[in-house]
Amino acid sequence: MPTVKETFEAMAGRFRADKAAGTNATIQYDVSGDGGGTWHAVIKDGTCTVNPGAATSPTLTLQVAGQDWLDMLSGKQSGQMLFMSGKLKIKGDMGLAMKLGSMFQM
Repeated sequence: MPTVKETFEAMAGRFRADKAAGTNATIQYDVSGDGGGTWHAVIKDGTCTVNPGAATSPTLTLQVAGQDWLDMLSGKQSGQMLFMSGKLKIKGDMGLAMKLGSMFQM
């Protein structure tokens, strides 16, 4: 199983530009617990770049524990269930949060 850091390193390669048409956004990921950290993804003009650290003014911020993040990416948990149970916190553009899953190949 990949580490949290490895999932962010691989994220740009899993980006699906066809599903992100017209999206220009900065998404910050605050991952707590073992192997956690902060990363941000910039989606602009059909490209995605992922960098460590906080974004200046993110369009969307996701807060989640490291194990929940890994479970969500592996399909053991759904983002919706994590959100409804309070394990995934979302600040900002809810519409973008709903589209996120389709923009990245799992």
